[in-house]
Amino acid sequence: MIAKAYTVAFEGVEAHPVEVQCAVTLGLPAFSIVGLPDKAVSEARDRVRTALTALHIALPSKRITVNLSPADLPKEGSHFDLPIALALLAAIDILPRDAVENAVALGELSLDGALVPVLGCLPAAVAAAEDDRALFCPQPCGAEAAWIDTTQVIAPATLGDLIRHLTGQAPLPPAQPGEVTQEGVAQKDLRDVKGQERAKRALEIAAAGRHHLFLSGTPGSGKSMLAARLPSILPDLTAEEALETSMIHSVAGLLTDGGISRRRPFREPHHTASMAAIVGGGRGSKPGEISLAHNGVLFMDELPEFPRTVLETLRQPIETGEVTVSRANAHMRYPCRFLLIAAANPCKCGYLPDPSRACAKVPQCGLDYLGRISGPMMDRFDLRIEVPPVPFTDLDLPPSGDSSAQVATRVAQARARQAARYAGQSHTRLNADAEGRILEEIAAPDSEGRAMLQTAADRFGLTARGYHRILRVARTIADLEASEIVAPPHIAEALSYRLAVERPVDSAA
Repeated sequence: MIAKAYTVAFEGVEAHPVEVQCAVTLGLPAFSIVGLPDKAVSEARDRVRTALTALHIALPSKRITVNLSPADLPKEGSHFDLPIALALLAAIDILPRDAVENAVALGELSLDGALVPVLGCLPAAVAAAEDDRALFCPQPCGAEAAWIDTTQVIAPATLGDLIRHLTGQAPLPPAQPGEVTQEGVAQKDLRDVKGQERAKRALEIAAAGRHHLFLSGTPGSGKSMLAARLPSILPDLTAEEALETSMIHSVAGLLTDGGISRRRPFREPHHTASMAAIVGGGRGSKPGEISLAHNGVLFMDELPEFPRTVLETLRQPIETGEVTVSRANAHMRYPCRFLLIAAANPCKCGYLPDPSRACAKVPQCGLDYLGRISGPMMDRFDLRIEVPPVPFTDLDLPPSGDSSAQVATRVAQARARQAARYAGQSHTRLNADAEGRILEEIAAPDSEGRAMLQTAADRFGLTARGYHRILRVARTIADLEASEIVAPPHIAEALSYRLAVERPVDSAA
């Protein structure tokens, strides 16, 4: 008689159901696991055998065969220990088969029978709820998985506790969800930035419509300071966004104590980070920085210093909002809809615009440095701002401009208008996502606005992508002003940000 248990195999943030079949038959004593297991899964037989021995459970002197179905799906990770143990215990009639088959189980076994935390319990709970099954997971993972309130989560500390629960000797209460956390340092206020009113305005527009922003300026002008204050003007994650982001962080092992954060992630990888660290991949094809920044901010300081291959690889995820990590035996897909903030010096030495400090290589120094960013990559930035140095005398002035709380209120109102506009459209949440017919309906320019765009296209060589991005930014500016239509002043402001670091096609024109 074959006993069955259920677990999941991860492909990105997707949890695919796996049926764990166990047969105890006559033959020479052996314990084999088949079904395309990796090294960690193959070693489960030794952990399971030793853990059962620690619980004073003797295995019969027969042939034990465990099959992980479907057999052509790669099985990776130590979380297969618990479902293998449950299927085996059901096969030797220690556990009731129906109780084992009505749940999805995952967890690593230590040699004394304790359950060790594993990654991915949140997406596993989603998969269990879709199959109308309960979830068994290690105790430290219970608070994380319990956020899915449509399935019962049982989180024992040891295999013995789970056995006593399933046999009715000592039932365990369902796990409770963790706290809503607000981890991280205190939010930095936008008023801390002296001057730079134009850059603050661009930051507000970027936050309101999730438009990518490129900051160029001399060292110490405040580029990084501005980027660090972007989270303070962004609204909290919605419940749907928090679940999406937390599932990625669960697979990456970044959730602590089962807490779900409502703050938007802010990731700032160093320019020495590898391709796998930024895009995803490596051992286990883990999510990269662009996916960990999903629904949040990705700040890339000194953009030209990043490897050219990394920058070029970002082009497709920026457009599609997802990245596929392809390997010989698997294709992992991760969402990565983020707000990209990039900063760069105007040249290698950093002082190209300063006549008193510019190097002798003008203008070649700047052309060589910013030339590391390809035209197609630069074309994907909706807003481009030159951040001038702040005069020393201005540093002693009192704070100017609106606080982060005031700006955040306007951003939240603009996003609320967009949420109402795109209600019912799963792939369009903000103006940055609008395209095709939807963009034509919400941001169609009048004759005066079209003439502006035509002049800019002739003089600066705007691409079709640039044209549509200008319309999206103009729509966001109109939303910030609570305007139903996109007026010429909105298009003019959007053009001013788009062309801030452009160079005319014909310099004699």
